[in-house]
Amino acid sequence: MSNDSLLPTGQRRDVLQTVGGLAGFALIGSTSAAGAGDDGDVEGYGATENGRYALPELPYEYDALEPHIDERIMELHHSVHHQGYVDGANAALDTFDEMRSESDYEDVKAAKRDFSFNFSGHINHTIFWQNMSPDGGGEPDGELGAAIDEQFGSFEAFREEFTAAAENVESNGWAMLFYEPVADLLVIGQVESQNGLAHQGAIPILTLDVWEHAYYLQYENERGSYVEEWWNVVDWDDVCNRYEFLTQTRADEVADATGDESKE
Repeated sequence: MSNDSLLPTGQRRDVLQTVGGLAGFALIGSTSAAGAGDDGDVEGYGATENGRYALPELPYEYDALEPHIDERIMELHHSVHHQGYVDGANAALDTFDEMRSESDYEDVKAAKRDFSFNFSGHINHTIFWQNMSPDGGGEPDGELGAAIDEQFGSFEAFREEFTAAAENVESNGWAMLFYEPVADLLVIGQVESQNGLAHQGAIPILTLDVWEHAYYLQYENERGSYVEEWWNVVDWDDVCNRYEFLTQTRADEVADATGDESKE
């Protein structure tokens, strides 16, 4: 897809209202076509029937990414750190319920901050686990590979920029590849902590955790070594599926909004 698919200014507002809905789709993962299960849960997303979050299972064993990422790191990272974000997000939701029932919003600022931090941590990690595979590595092909070549010049140039972003996140945070649906672009960004430096409307399709708990037991303070090894476990099938799902959904939404069946 190219920027030629963007609409004249007079038609843009209605379309942007629909493409904004793409954000939720990206979080479902590469199995998104399966949709929700009978109990209302969406595979990979962690949303449950009662509106609370749950720790998703990993699509591989804790030791599956060795030697690139150590088993003990994966176990602690998933079962302790990610679980903590799930618990924190659910606790914030409980706090919101209490505030509403009592009409008491004195602590609303702290509660909203807690939810933003913990929910973002839950989603960031959910995508992170799905973005990796013991059979990963290499580089993407298909539509994503072509888009990377077009927008970054080559996969090598893309990798260099993403690596630099990851190595230079201030303190703890993430490097991410976003799909930005308004201009139909790929954007490499940094996220400080779990939710800082927001890219409003952009949807993460590749996330790399560079908090110290993601690598310190194995790589100590050598973040660059960890980032270099991480490239060996990137599951490009998952990332490609996310990209293709989002770009096709965007094309369908634009076609629906304009009545242009040729774009379907």
